[in-house]
This record gives sequence, structure tokens and C-alpha cells, in this order.
Amino acid sequence: MAQPAPSLPDRSLVDEEPPLDPDAVSRSYLHHRARRAARARLHRQKRWAAVRFWLVVVLVLVVTVVLAARTLGEIERVFGI
Repeated sequence: MAQPAPSLPDRSLVDEEPPLDPDAVSRSYLHHRARRAARARLHRQKRWAAVRFWLVVVLVLVVTVVLAARTLGEIERVFGI
């Protein structure tokens, strides 16, 4: 047997707006502000990591050159080259 067609919803329920969270806008603003701050912090950390890397590379090269020069000087002194 056929089922009766569903009746239309009550008009008062359709016109009723869903309840809104009064703090939703401010929470969303704070959330996106925190995301922007996190992106900026990550960018700053990456930039400083690159600076630290190049400083360490330069420091290692300087130490290598100093040690090589002292070693060659000592070899010349010992062997009289």
C-alpha cells in the first residue's frame, strides 16, 4: 500500500532562525589572527635558520683555513722546506 506524502513542515519552525553563538565571530577572528602570527613566526624561524647555517659554514671554513695555514707553517719549520 502506498505511503501518504510527507506533509510540509510547520511554518513556525521554518521561519525560526537557528541559534547563533554570540562569541563565534570574536573566536574566529582570534583563531585567524593566531594562524597569521604562527605563519609569520615560522617565516622568521626559517630565515634565522638560514642565517645560522651560513654563519656555521663560514666559521668552519675559517677554522679549516687557520688550521691548514698553521699545519703548513709547522711542516715548513720542521722539514725546512
